[in-house]
Amino acid sequence: MKVIMYMAMTANGFIATKNDGTDFVTKEESASYVAMVISAGNMIIGHRTYEILSTQPEFQKFLKAGVKIVAMAREDFALKDVKHTIAHSPQEALSLFAASDTIIVAGGGITNLAFLEANLVDEIYLDIEPEIIGSGISLFKEGDFEKQLKFVGVKQLSDSEMQLHYEVKK
Repeated sequence: MKVIMYMAMTANGFIATKNDGTDFVTKEESASYVAMVISAGNMIIGHRTYEILSTQPEFQKFLKAGVKIVAMAREDFALKDVKHTIAHSPQEALSLFAASDTIIVAGGGITNLAFLEANLVDEIYLDIEPEIIGSGISLFKEGDFEKQLKFVGVKQLSDSEMQLHYEVKK
């Protein structure tokens, strides 16, 4: 099983504005993200990200494609689809995908931190958006971790947007 963290972020490391806005995400990045999630057939996201994503067009694409979604949360909450599941830890979330070859972890900052601190991320894809913002939600919530990365490659998503691909050294 390979665990891939996939995130879009501003050039200065924010995945959303402080009001959860992601207007800086381009259609090219969105298409890349949707394709990777649908290809894997699954995704793990945080509770807050789940609530935000459920209002986005991508959510309907995931539902139609039968993507298995697990939302990380401290406490149970109402899910938008009976096929979705809640997990209370990264390990519990991964146990729900025992038969999967590739698992996509797609934020937010708290979920990203939990997976890194548990040493469960194998690869990271970062889509760098051509924008900077003064404050917002960081790629990772502050935590106690330090990881070495091995550069795998770069892909140009649009005229002004790049995707960086790294392996996490273990």
